[in-house]
Amino acid sequence: MINNDVLRRVRYALNLNDATMLEIFALSDFELTREELLKFLKKDNDPDFAPINNRKLSLFLDGLITYKRGKKEDGTVKPSTAELDNNGILRKLRIALEFKEEDMLNALDLSGFRLSKPELSAFFRHESHKHHRKCGDQVLRNFLQGIALQFRHSADTESDDD
Repeated sequence: MINNDVLRRVRYALNLNDATMLEIFALSDFELTREELLKFLKKDNDPDFAPINNRKLSLFLDGLITYKRGKKEDGTVKPSTAELDNNGILRKLRIALEFKEEDMLNALDLSGFRLSKPELSAFFRHESHKHHRKCGDQVLRNFLQGIALQFRHSADTESDDD
């Protein structure tokens, strides 16, 4: 999946504004201007579009983990060094959102995508494990859609109660 799509979908799903997005990047000790952020959020057919590389998306996701869960007890932020792929994105989102297996399956179910527990756990196994499976774009796209439906719906129902 294109990194910019992931960034846009996470922003939409979690209803993050520009200031919050910049704060999340800053939590990983990466300074970004609002103009740079807006270029990352443009569609790829826009002349001002700028692709976001794996390192910057990884920094954003690491910052999202810190933003949602807080800093580690020792106060350090450990940037990940692993190459970012769909499995890594899924893993970081799972950590940031504090999702258990059932939460992830529910999010996928909301988007109309069925996955079994063993299929899901295969995405989180070490690459050398015989049951490791690469996460495809379709799974990641449906997961992002599911969390958007979950979080945006819960935000809508909360505002209806006010």
